[in-house]
Amino acid sequence: MTSNLTDHRPAIDDAEPSRDSVLADYGLPDLQPHVAAAGTDTPDTLDQLHKLLTLATRITRTPYGMVNIITEGARHQIAAVGLEPGICSVEDSLCGAVFLRGQTTVVPDASRDPLFQNNPFVTGAAGAVRFYASVPLTTASGFVLGSLCVLSPVPGELPRARRAYLEIIASQVVAVLELHHHARMLAVSLADARRSNELLTSFAGRISHELRNPLTSVLGFAELGEERTPAAADDFAIIGRTSRRMLGRVDDMLAFSRIGGDVRRQPVSLAALVHDVEEDLARLLQDAAAEITVADVHFDADAGQLRTLLQNLIHNAVAYCRPGTAPMILVTAEKNVDELTIRVADNGKGIPAEDRDRVTEPLIRLHRDGDPPGSGFGLATCVRIAGAHGGHLEIGEGPDGGTVVSLRMPLDIPPTAAGSDCASH
Repeated sequence: MTSNLTDHRPAIDDAEPSRDSVLADYGLPDLQPHVAAAGTDTPDTLDQLHKLLTLATRITRTPYGMVNIITEGARHQIAAVGLEPGICSVEDSLCGAVFLRGQTTVVPDASRDPLFQNNPFVTGAAGAVRFYASVPLTTASGFVLGSLCVLSPVPGELPRARRAYLEIIASQVVAVLELHHHARMLAVSLADARRSNELLTSFAGRISHELRNPLTSVLGFAELGEERTPAAADDFAIIGRTSRRMLGRVDDMLAFSRIGGDVRRQPVSLAALVHDVEEDLARLLQDAAAEITVADVHFDADAGQLRTLLQNLIHNAVAYCRPGTAPMILVTAEKNVDELTIRVADNGKGIPAEDRDRVTEPLIRLHRDGDPPGSGFGLATCVRIAGAHGGHLEIGEGPDGGTVVSLRMPLDIPPTAAGSDCASH
């Protein structure tokens, strides 16, 4: 179909940076249903557009409504009420003639309007539109995505109040498309972050392996030299201790790189996990006269990773205790409909508020007087475990100035009855 109205139409601005590339960032015009990421609640875009179009046609008392996205060469109806969505050239489109004017267009009878009377959607070649109203879909940045329009095969009017309502609905259409845009960008960013984390994890694992082998050799030669060269035994002993510390750091890095990947959920008991940790840290807990109290709860999680998280937190509670004060550690859990919170509270030195975000990064330590040596991977490992379970870690202050570390994570199954008896170990 052709039209002789080309001279009356505002051409798409050639200075505007690639309309199609901007629209593609919005996922337009080929609007695909967005699958919400875990833990989010993104409304279905098409469903929202249909609801807004239904409201627009009812308010304007017209049988047809559509959301048009206009590319460099075509008008795409991505949602419509009263007719099936279609595509046509910009030249044949009613909205293509006015969507860049920056204002609402109302035409009581298109067959009598100089701009539209020869249009194929008016003459009967493609349609017989009479009443026509269109509002540009303009984003906050000033980019015009297309238009919201309503049509009728009979002439009509649009009173000022209904026109205002139509413009409000158009702004809501833009809001829905902006939300869809942000959801797409978030999905892309999350995918990029996952790829980046996977590459970083792989790199850390390879580097750790590459460092571990020569360090093991150095440690072996140092022990051999200490045995066979009495005159230099002290020097070899220093080399051995340094190599062991470095080897421990490499092992921590290797363990960190392996954490948080494949999560194998299974029913676990918080008390049982803490009991396992007590056995692993028996010597440390005994020497410090530490006391652990745990409130049991049952939930689904990766038992190995949760055990590692609890072991790191309980180890920190003992390692950073107050001088002359026996560590008192309380492990509790709280379940609601869709979230589990596990808290490990101690009476130790605490972590200053300004350092609580920083200490969760790999290799970061506070280096306070009296603090024991460490690798700086403990809390970073806990953060990765929390993230692997769809949750996050929070660090706060206890009533006695100690540290309270909370793991918050979603529950994938309905809550089950859990015991709340406390037992001291």
